[in-house]
Amino acid sequence: MSDPVTEADIHLIQKILPHRYPFLLVDKVHSINGTASAIGIKNVTMNEPHFQGHFPGNPIMPGVTIVEAMAQTTAVMVGASLGLTEGNLLVYFMAIDGCKFRRKVVPGDVLEMHVETTRGKPGGKVWRFKGVARVEGEMAAEAEFTAMMDMQD
Repeated sequence: MSDPVTEADIHLIQKILPHRYPFLLVDKVHSINGTASAIGIKNVTMNEPHFQGHFPGNPIMPGVTIVEAMAQTTAVMVGASLGLTEGNLLVYFMAIDGCKFRRKVVPGDVLEMHVETTRGKPGGKVWRFKGVARVEGEMAAEAEFTAMMDMQD
């Protein structure tokens, strides 16, 4: 039996997620605790395309991309823990609840997505997660979300 995966670099992330630039929103995932919890890292840089229009002269990471980054972190956590590294995992939002934004996220920030599974098990299709995104320990956003895990053959 192999050791459990506890972190994912960009190479493993790209084996799990189908997302690519400009919509791959997680650079690293660490502290993976099976399918229970993980921490994702997103290095926010000025060269991201959404900053051209959100907002010119005052770049702010759109809230929806913060929530998407949390969701991508959960997909990497589940995919890495279940050995789904051949592009056979697609994850779809079903619901986003209790979403709140507390702080601007700007170029130069390191966004940490702390995610945990609140419902779901290997083989199950519908999972529920809770995520908190932080910058330098300060909460930037939080949300609970439900997702469908579609394992492709």
